[in-house]
Amino acid sequence: MSAQPDHAPLTPYAPAPGAPAELLDQLRADQRAAPWVPAFEQEWATALEESRRAFSLAGLYEVVQVWQARLASAPAVEAFLDSSRDETGFVDLEEIRSRRR
Repeated sequence: MSAQPDHAPLTPYAPAPGAPAELLDQLRADQRAAPWVPAFEQEWATALEESRRAFSLAGLYEVVQVWQARLASAPAVEAFLDSSRDETGFVDLEEIRSRRR
């Protein structure tokens, strides 16, 4: 019997070293820049402070991963909201549309 695991451990997500700066550039170029850039910068600053305390980059990686997903899914969300599908009782579309403005 071996003490070695019979499976490979999952490799944690690690963005490229320049990913945060590239992501910030993409956010600044997006039509949602006004609300998104300050939100990203705040989340990044919070995660950076936590990483200093915990000696872990996991929080920073998570911020990058979440914002990359938001940016990538934004066109699909926008298309859905513009499709006039009736989601009465589930989503207040007018409230969401007013937030986008």
